[in-house]
Amino acid sequence: MTYTQLAVFAVACAAGLDMYVVRTRLLTRKAFWTSYAIILPFQLLTNWWLTSRKIVMYDKGQILGPRLASAPLEDIAFGFALILGVLALWVFWGRRGIDAKKS
Repeated sequence: MTYTQLAVFAVACAAGLDMYVVRTRLLTRKAFWTSYAIILPFQLLTNWWLTSRKIVMYDKGQILGPRLASAPLEDIAFGFALILGVLALWVFWGRRGIDAKKS
């Protein structure tokens, strides 16, 4: 499986989790997209720092090729999937009164 295929799979899994499993439906909310717009520049900065210094490198045969802030576009997809998945679970568990401090 290529990095591109994994990235697409990760986004599909996160979207499925949000829309159908935990049913938080963050993808339909303006607040989610506003939050993502705030987080994205920091992701791009981190990706740029890691990839421009060759701390993280990618096999050119495993990615699409286009880069944003020195990182492959697939990194944006992975970051999106991680943010969506974490926030969906946060909202889901919060609605059920699960408090990490009590565990």
